Amino acid sequence: MVAVSRNLNSIFKLKNKIMEKYKNLRGTSGVSAYEIGYDNIKVKFKDGIVYVYNNSVTGSQNINTMKTLALNGMGLNTFINKSVRKMYLYKL
Repeated sequence: MVAVSRNLNSIFKLKNKIMEKYKNLRGTSGVSAYEIGYDNIKVKFKDGIVYVYNNSVTGSQNINTMKTLALNGMGLNTFINKSVRKMYLYKL
């Protein structure tokens, strides 16, 4: 029970961590925030769900593209929908 409680507490902290606000230059994106890691990217959508994508599941080329799009503030939602929609490690 203690291990489950600690795991849930870790997930809660991750989900509520302050992420970088997505610029959304077109104004139509479903993405609201992101966090770039060494081999992953966490993407928060407007519905509050955070998806974690990483190199081993999503592929390093896709992760690098997602990081670039996130930093540019345009195209991330479209790329996810067209290329990696269900290729996430987990969601929070």
